[in-house]
Amino acid sequence: MSDGILDEAYERLHRTGPEFQGWLSNHGPMAVEALVRHGHPHRVHRWLDDYLGRLDELPRGLHPIDDWRSALGDVKRAGDWLAYFDRQLREHPWRAVLGTWWPRLLPGIAAGATHGVIRVGHAVRALDLDGENRQRLTELGQALGYWASRWQPVPGIDRLLTGDPDQPGTDDIDVAAALAGLPRIDDQTGGVRDRLDQLPGVPRWEPALATLRPVRSPAEAERGLTTLVHRAGLDYLRFGHAEPVMLVHAVTAPTAVLRTLPALDRGLWAPSFAAAWAATAAMTSVYAPANGIAPPTVTPATPAEVFARAARHGDAHVVKLADAVLDAHAVSGDDRLLTAPGYAGQLI
Repeated sequence: MSDGILDEAYERLHRTGPEFQGWLSNHGPMAVEALVRHGHPHRVHRWLDDYLGRLDELPRGLHPIDDWRSALGDVKRAGDWLAYFDRQLREHPWRAVLGTWWPRLLPGIAAGATHGVIRVGHAVRALDLDGENRQRLTELGQALGYWASRWQPVPGIDRLLTGDPDQPGTDDIDVAAALAGLPRIDDQTGGVRDRLDQLPGVPRWEPALATLRPVRSPAEAERGLTTLVHRAGLDYLRFGHAEPVMLVHAVTAPTAVLRTLPALDRGLWAPSFAAAWAATAAMTSVYAPANGIAPPTVTPATPAEVFARAARHGDAHVVKLADAVLDAHAVSGDDRLLTAPGYAGQLI
């Protein structure tokens, strides 16, 4: 029943484009997958009835993708990218397509304020846990196409992804210290592209980005990602008041990467951690204030009730933050994480 509702929701959403009202991301596929995953399929179609009216139509293509490198990041080619991945996933196994394109797309992890990778993470989870069918393959294709069309690097990410593999790693992946050492841009106004463009001019940015040395094994990459999601979730409690929507992505982007790991060759896990760290670091540096506040007091609740409250709230970012922090809580047992979705619900 739940799988059927998700597939029905995908059918409705796949007639819409990946963005609307300029370049706001279409959160529909991500939110409905989370609602179904956490036992709220009965809310999906009612939620979509309200959400679909604000979305744009599926973009038309201009001409087929031939030189993919020159087409990366060209949003005018969004329709072409969607058609390209639709064809790739009809002709090749989805894990093979993902394995080919993940390392090509990973340097541009800032795409759509990180929504490209986030949507891919939700699509991969549906395929990996629920099995392959036409609707789920189409969703992966649209997610990959969106990422490709909005492909945007985090300044300094190339050095992270091409670092010396023989450089010593660290026995203790101190993500908390690395996050605490991030600088802030001076002018925290404007859209995400304008903000990211300021990072190369921040003297402490690249040294701070390099604080986390390369991981030395797939296991260390997985552990680092788990810690990154955990710490970013706690940081939302300190900084979320400043940018309650955009700082959600500091949590949901690394969550999406972590969820994708099982479908990837283990040789891709280390660069995946590096890219996820760059994404969270960038979102923190361009949106979080220099000084946080005391964590809010939110009524305690069980994990199931935390998500139920998010589902009742209905905002896609609240739903996706709940989805992410419940994963982190299941691993860490840190009950502080359970307050983040309720706090986001108060702010958004």
